[in-house]
Amino acid sequence: MNMLTLIGVEFKKIKRSKILLILFLAMLVVWFPALLNADMNFGMENGITPEHNFFIQGLMALVWFIYPASMVVVTLLINQNEKTNQALTKMLSLPIDSKRMSLAKFFVLLVLAAIQLLFTIEIYYVAAYLMTAMTDYNFVLGLLLVFKEIGLIYLISLPMLAFYWFLSVVVQTPIFAIGIGLATIVPSVLMINSEYWYIYPFCYPYYMVVSEYGNLAPGFGTFNISLFPWIPIACVMMVGFLVLASVCFGQKERK
Repeated sequence: MNMLTLIGVEFKKIKRSKILLILFLAMLVVWFPALLNADMNFGMENGITPEHNFFIQGLMALVWFIYPASMVVVTLLINQNEKTNQALTKMLSLPIDSKRMSLAKFFVLLVLAAIQLLFTIEIYYVAAYLMTAMTDYNFVLGLLLVFKEIGLIYLISLPMLAFYWFLSVVVQTPIFAIGIGLATIVPSVLMINSEYWYIYPFCYPYYMVVSEYGNLAPGFGTFNISLFPWIPIACVMMVGFLVLASVCFGQKERK
């Protein structure tokens, strides 16, 4: 099978799953609880405007826990589809390159991550319009700004997604894989305060959002982002995780 055919097969496998529902519900958890505390966006001492505070605080909740936790769970669900009724063993008995199969599954993960972030944009605007109606203050930000921030979150989360895919391949016990994946999330708050934050890909999205918060809130402080050595290290880690995942994919089933 060529790569496009494999990707098409992988999408068919998740067609009847509840993955998209999980991703959508997770985004509701990000934005709608903020409606209960709408007044907290006014009078921030660090100088940020209410509409920007609402947006950035939502993004902080998204990138620190909800988004990476969702990707940990979704990655395991993608991989577990193959282990039901020994489906992976049957697939590997066919003339299919296991490395291509691994990359096809990772591509599906990338698409699902993009879909969740699109859900984020949609639900943010619904919540912002509701917040505007509740407070008689315009909380709706321009589409360009929102897409820019969400797009950056997606791009810089790619090394993290590559690691989660690698983790799901090498750790055969789902509960252990989920536990390890969730454990990587917590230190992000500590790592963004380290000068070596760029060696920890799980803090990339959080660091970027905190940096943007500093740009919008004069009294908050600044988190500078230097593209070197961050980008080269991030690219090396992403490629390394994908290569390792491709090599290890299906090894247990082939024995």
